[in-house]
Amino acid sequence: MQLELLNEQGQASSKYDAPETVFGREYNEDLVHQIVVAFQANARQGTRAQKDREQVKHSTKKPFKQKGTGRARAGMTSSPLWRGGGRIFPNSPDENFTQKINKKMYRAGMASIFSQLAREGRLAVVDSMKVDSPKTKQLAARFKAMNLESVLVIAEEVDENLYLASRNLVNVLVVEPRYADPLSLVHYKKVLVTKGAIDKLKEMFA
Repeated sequence: MQLELLNEQGQASSKYDAPETVFGREYNEDLVHQIVVAFQANARQGTRAQKDREQVKHSTKKPFKQKGTGRARAGMTSSPLWRGGGRIFPNSPDENFTQKINKKMYRAGMASIFSQLAREGRLAVVDSMKVDSPKTKQLAARFKAMNLESVLVIAEEVDENLYLASRNLVNVLVVEPRYADPLSLVHYKKVLVTKGAIDKLKEMFA
């Protein structure tokens, strides 16, 4: 699979031969959907909680007399039928949302995403992604020159300068190959991969 090799101005200078096992697979929409949903589910903390009628703050006094008002009988304001009352089946704070994905499925799904990004022209290769100093302005100017607004950069190594320069940029994420996730690949409009990172991606997903 041949990918575009971009220069400093964001123009395709030549082609780069990428491994077919990672960048030349067929698109499996069902599998991609499954691993993206599983990634989001596994990121949930599961700490949400709701109160039942025993836990809500309320008075035990009868709201109004039993008979003669024409209203339905009521004993406490904590009833689930009342506004501010407890929930009948509250969410538990220790709820488990994790979904298991086999390693083989995950590798195939990631390769499917990379392949589809390459076919859509949303993935390109750069020689390297390094900055001389931890200056956000310097890296922002580089992306502006390449006409990139929403970009995911997968570099073979993220040093301190590159990390500090990129962390405050909106719609920019710089990660190493082992931290590339399916949600980020789908979210960002453009994905830049360095030559060194392609070799690591081949080891991980081929």
